[in-house]
Amino acid sequence: MNIFLKTGHKLLVTVAAIIVLAIAMTPVTAETVLITGSNSGIGLEFAKQYAAKGWTVIATHRREQTPETLQALAEQYKNVRPERLDVSNLADVDALAAKLKGTPIDVLINNAGIAEIGEFKGIGNNVDQAFGTLNYEHFETMMAVNVRGPIKVAEAFYENVKASQQKKIIAISSASGIVSTPQRGGMYWYGMNKAALNKLMVTLAADVKKDGVSVAMFHPGGVRVEKFAELDFPGMVEPKDSIGGMIKVIDGLTVETTGRFWSHTGGTMPW
Repeated sequence: MNIFLKTGHKLLVTVAAIIVLAIAMTPVTAETVLITGSNSGIGLEFAKQYAAKGWTVIATHRREQTPETLQALAEQYKNVRPERLDVSNLADVDALAAKLKGTPIDVLINNAGIAEIGEFKGIGNNVDQAFGTLNYEHFETMMAVNVRGPIKVAEAFYENVKASQQKKIIAISSASGIVSTPQRGGMYWYGMNKAALNKLMVTLAADVKKDGVSVAMFHPGGVRVEKFAELDFPGMVEPKDSIGGMIKVIDGLTVETTGRFWSHTGGTMPW
C-alpha cells in the first residue's frame, strides 16, 4: 500500500509538471489593439467594444491627464491601458513607440482626427472651410492630425504590427474624401484631408503587403456621437452599430483584400 501511494504521488507530480510545462510553451494569443483618439466618439466606442471582447486595448488620448472616460473604462476593464499621444506631435509618437517597443499590436487603428476647428455649427456651416473665407492656419493643423499623423503612427509602430498575429493597419476615413462622385460644396479642408488619407493608405498597402500586413480605410457613416448626437438626417447610425460593423470587417481582413475603402456595413466604397 505504501509503495502504491508513493508511486501514485510521483505520477501525480510528473503529470502536474508536464501540464505546467505545456502551459508555459503555449504561445500567447491574446490580441492587442492600439486606438488613437480613443477618449471620445468613435475611438471610445472602439475601445469599449474591443475591451468587452477581451483584447488588450492601448487607448490613446492627447490630454495632459487621462480623461474621465478612459479612467472609467480602465476601471471597468483591467485590459484597458490609457496612454498619452498627440498624433500631430512627431516626438510624442516616437516616445510612445519607444515605450511600447517589443509589444505586438494586432490591429492599429488610426482614428484621431479633426472635422473642424472651433464651435460646431452644423455640417457644411463652417466658414473657415468655405471658399472665400478659408482659414489656412486651420488647414495646417488639420493636415498634421488627419494625414501626417496616421502615416507617422503607422511607420512608428510598424515593427509592433509585424510582430503580431493579425498584422492590420486601419484608418478611419470618410465619404467626404470621395473624388469619383459629385460632392456638396464646403468642408474643403476635411474633404481634402480624407482624400489624401485614402491615397496614403493605398500606397502603404502596396508597400507592406510583402510582410503580410493588411491595410484598410473605413467610412463609419454619420455616427451619432457627441457633437452629432442631436443631428437627425438620413443615414445617421448609432455608435455601437457603426463600430460593431467595422470590427466585423476588420476581423475578416486579409492581405488579399488590402488597400480597400470599406463601409461600416461591410461593402466597399468608391473613391
